[in-house]
Amino acid sequence: MIHEAINWLVSTIGAMGYTGIFLLMAMESSVIPIPSEVVMPPAGYLAQQGKMDMLLVILSGTFGSLVGAYANYFAARYLGRPLLLKYGKYVWITEEHFDKVEKYFKDHGEISTFIGRLLPVVRHLISLPAGLAGMSHLKFTAYTLLGAGIWVTVLSWIGYFIGQNQELIMKYSHEALVDVIAFCVLLAAVYIWLHKRKIARASSGEQ
Repeated sequence: MIHEAINWLVSTIGAMGYTGIFLLMAMESSVIPIPSEVVMPPAGYLAQQGKMDMLLVILSGTFGSLVGAYANYFAARYLGRPLLLKYGKYVWITEEHFDKVEKYFKDHGEISTFIGRLLPVVRHLISLPAGLAGMSHLKFTAYTLLGAGIWVTVLSWIGYFIGQNQELIMKYSHEALVDVIAFCVLLAAVYIWLHKRKIARASSGEQ
């Protein structure tokens, strides 16, 4: 199944070019469960073969991810928010809950969006609370591009160096994911420490 899927993706990307990468990653980043691990490595392999340009592969995947993320963002902001504010009380979601979400994303939206783009499952969902909270378009775009760009780049180079060996691709993609999760945990810990330190300094200044 995996072998057939990768062969199909290599053929599809080869036929559709950068547009294929863009569309597949847009779907991967929204609600359609297409794993990025089987999209970007074949594109990296084609770059290694000289059939595609690595920079354009990475840019196509990154901006495709942004478009998919914005699909969720806009759906949550312009459809989900009005519905939840109107009918949320029937499922115990109050306006107070929205205020907390908005405050959280106002204070921590950047780090949440960046880390969320690097984590499996979360990368598909992080756009929804960002949209519900009305996170700034500029910040949402910047941190989505940064997080997606890192992940797309890692997967593309895995495909570049490994080729079509799907077993090795999945192995090294898994190892890369473990490293990324460890990085995210460390980054979150540093962020929390700095945030608490900032609050402590502010409290000391007020006294």
